[in-house]
Amino acid sequence: RFRGVPGFHHTDLLPLGPDETDYRRLPLPPGTVVEAAGRTFLEIDPATLTALVREAVLDIQHLLRPAHLAQLRAIVDDPAASPNDRFVATDLLRNACVSAGGVLPMCQDTGTAIAVGKRTETVLTGGNDEEAISRGIFEAYDQLNLRYSQMAPTSFWDERNTGTNLPAQVELYSVPGQAPKYELLVLAKGGGSANKTFLYQQTKALLSPRRLAAFLDEKLRSLGTAACPPYHLAIVVGGMSAEYNLKIAKLASARYLDTLPGAGSELGHAFRDRDLEQQVLELTREFGIGAQFGGKYFCHDVRVIRLPRHGASLPVGIAVSCSADRQAKAKITPDGVFLERLETDPARFLPETAA
Repeated sequence: RFRGVPGFHHTDLLPLGPDETDYRRLPLPPGTVVEAAGRTFLEIDPATLTALVREAVLDIQHLLRPAHLAQLRAIVDDPAASPNDRFVATDLLRNACVSAGGVLPMCQDTGTAIAVGKRTETVLTGGNDEEAISRGIFEAYDQLNLRYSQMAPTSFWDERNTGTNLPAQVELYSVPGQAPKYELLVLAKGGGSANKTFLYQQTKALLSPRRLAAFLDEKLRSLGTAACPPYHLAIVVGGMSAEYNLKIAKLASARYLDTLPGAGSELGHAFRDRDLEQQVLELTREFGIGAQFGGKYFCHDVRVIRLPRHGASLPVGIAVSCSADRQAKAKITPDGVFLERLETDPARFLPETAA
């Protein structure tokens, strides 16, 4: 027993706050509400899962979050930004306008498709959710102008493109709750930003402001510009295992964990350190690397998450989401099928130009 924590106490490792995502409703049937054993269940047709994921992939390949576009415009308007910063930001806004037309994707590397699903026990699907989700990914890549990037090993040394962009990375979880709900996060992770995911096995000696600052100053500079900054940067310190640390880093870079609490406790849940996030952001602005060609805007923003750890291990994970910032949340409830509302009119973020 820990001091001050007698007996058994359960806490969510990732205690997220209320979901404030702006969703749009899709013209898809959410399923059939079934009453049984005094409880309400939602029976979802796998075809609905497929259609929802297909629409999500369509959106994230062509549209960006309004907040991301606003950050690009803020670079253009910042008098402290370098001419290089402003050039890159303006070019990225123009690219977003072309992509929003729905013909050409925002990046030629259309990524590995990743889906993270969470469902309550009161959701019924027939059980083969991974196949239904993968079919939605297949249909999107088959019907749109999206490059196939997945290589199947035919032997240890030989590979062949699958020609479908499958297999996808699909992770499914059961979550508590009596109200039927199926939540999804759909991402497309390009090779460039995936290659800028790093794990460093450290020790408790790193847990001092001076040593952590020196460590990050060295490691963040090594990210370079190959993954197309400005980045959404995530840093995760701690974790019960190396693989869990990196999983949290990926989710944090997608801003999926933004509603974590701002302080920890003896129960050991994750939390965000918002003060440290601002300090790291200021550190990156002093690098001089800028948005690819020199300047201030190496990063749009930073997420720093602290996790519990084994006393003999301190994993540190670093991950980025690049300028092809592709992810969207979705959900199915008895009220309907919903997908995160991305920006369909990025031109409104373009700066005015002289005639």
